[in-house]
Amino acid sequence: MSSSSVLTDDSRLSRADQAWLRIEAFLNLISGLVIFALVMLACYNVIARKLFNAPVPGYVDWTEQFMATFAFLGLAYCQREGGHIRMDIVVGQLRRRALWLAEWLSILFMLFLTTALIYGAWFHFDRSFDWNAPLFSTDSSIDIALPLWPAKLLVPFSLAVLWVRLALQLWGFGRALRTNAERPVAVPLIEDAATLANKEAKTVEGADG
Repeated sequence: MSSSSVLTDDSRLSRADQAWLRIEAFLNLISGLVIFALVMLACYNVIARKLFNAPVPGYVDWTEQFMATFAFLGLAYCQREGGHIRMDIVVGQLRRRALWLAEWLSILFMLFLTTALIYGAWFHFDRSFDWNAPLFSTDSSIDIALPLWPAKLLVPFSLAVLWVRLALQLWGFGRALRTNAERPVAVPLIEDAATLANKEAKTVEGADG
């Protein structure tokens, strides 16, 4: 049984949710692999510096470039699973329509904010990208002159994936508000502390799956 609090069924909304989840999970996997690769790179850099006095050229530049990958690619997946830190002391006391209305309004606000961030991030990328000679952009890292536009492009791309997820959740909470559903599909449900602690324990034990 999955640790996710997101329920599924055969509705069109749930099918769209699960289809988009496959994209989010793939991007999240890439994010994890990049973290692993950076850890290996850091280990090699320390060993090579210590034993051979030959650190990785542009180590800081490479690290800064790939930080955008694991910082942003997993945003939508985390939003789908309800993994972002949130204060639900008040919201957690609400039930049914009052709860779904509060969630719907918060998602609507996030959707507007994400739209603005996509515009700003794309504008920032556009200023960095040389459409005539993209591989030789003057906007580059200090040490080994890596082009910065790939990392900057990753930001609006990741936010666009998050935008679609938020739109699906807006649909899900709107549907729950209309039908007064007790446990709607395609949205993360608030879980009590005992349930969360039990899931975390199973994850540590390797029993999650």
